[in-house]
Amino acid sequence: MKITIFGSSIVSAYWNGAATYYRGLCRALHARGHEITFVEPDIYDRQQHRDLVDDPPYAEVRVCRGWDDLAHELERARASDFVAKFSGVGGWELELARGVLALQQTGTLVAFWDVDAPATLAAAFAEPEDDPTTFRALVPRFDMVLLYGGGPPVQQSYARLGARAAHLVYNAVDLDDYYAVPPVPERACDLLFMGNRLPDREQRVHDLFFRAARLAPEMTFVLGGSGWHEWVDLPPNVRAIGHVPTGEHRAWNCSARMVLNITREDMARLGYSPATRVFEAAGCASCLVTDSWIGVDQFFVPDQEILVAENAEDIVRHLRNTPAGSAREIGRRARARVERDHTYASRAERFEQVVQREIARPAAVPALSR
Repeated sequence: MKITIFGSSIVSAYWNGAATYYRGLCRALHARGHEITFVEPDIYDRQQHRDLVDDPPYAEVRVCRGWDDLAHELERARASDFVAKFSGVGGWELELARGVLALQQTGTLVAFWDVDAPATLAAAFAEPEDDPTTFRALVPRFDMVLLYGGGPPVQQSYARLGARAAHLVYNAVDLDDYYAVPPVPERACDLLFMGNRLPDREQRVHDLFFRAARLAPEMTFVLGGSGWHEWVDLPPNVRAIGHVPTGEHRAWNCSARMVLNITREDMARLGYSPATRVFEAAGCASCLVTDSWIGVDQFFVPDQEILVAENAEDIVRHLRNTPAGSAREIGRRARARVERDHTYASRAERFEQVVQREIARPAAVPALSR
């Protein structure tokens, strides 16, 4: 297939958590013989903070410096078999959604691909039902909605909006990029958390990560991600390292005794939302501690492949009561699990299956798939 994607950025992970999802999927789809064009706007200084200096070999990247460029790329996309507009592009959201829908024809499937369903759905349900100018009015017109996470609750919400079909294509790990390497002594710590400072995550970071640091002053904690240097009340045993380019994630994951996942509040509430950092840490055979959310056991076996914490006290208990050998074994099991079930190669197969299902489906009726 010839596939055109309109997304935030594939070449820069700067304030762009979907970058590794784009890369993993596009690389896997390209390996399966598909031709990928990735269109992204030049906004938010992402081009000035590229962590892929050269364009990737698995996708033609088209950087647009305004609406005129984007409109030109929409016209070029008419020759595609599949066109997707991702959520969170960062600009011209409605214009791009309408532009992609205008490409809908026999031989060209068009999709909305949601990488932040809680935010997208909250905004859509807040819009008037009878206003044809809203995104909510556009949802039923797409051939399909594809979902990065959220599970059955998100599928059901999209069905309420009138989506023809809502298919899950979870994020995963690219094992060519994430694997175990020797630890770097300068990056050693007891617990690592990497995530940008966001309004709906900040309180959870305070309640889980910072509180755990205060409860365990004898241990060392590392905090990666943009926005945290402005925090004036960091515990003395927390080291803030700022934005971590994706090329450095592997070394940091492998140098920490344990790696923490903290889910955004809205995603934790929905469940079935393993963050990219979960799969990346597992790919590195790191011992992962995650906050609790519905559906975690569908991805990893608690206490065997992942540790689950309800609160900061649980995090400290895991740190103090998990011997080094046990932590390494949990990491090895997590690595084996992602090798079996959570690679982008398997997600690319899933994508092909749902596309073929939509091609074969005779009637445009709301549908759910697992």
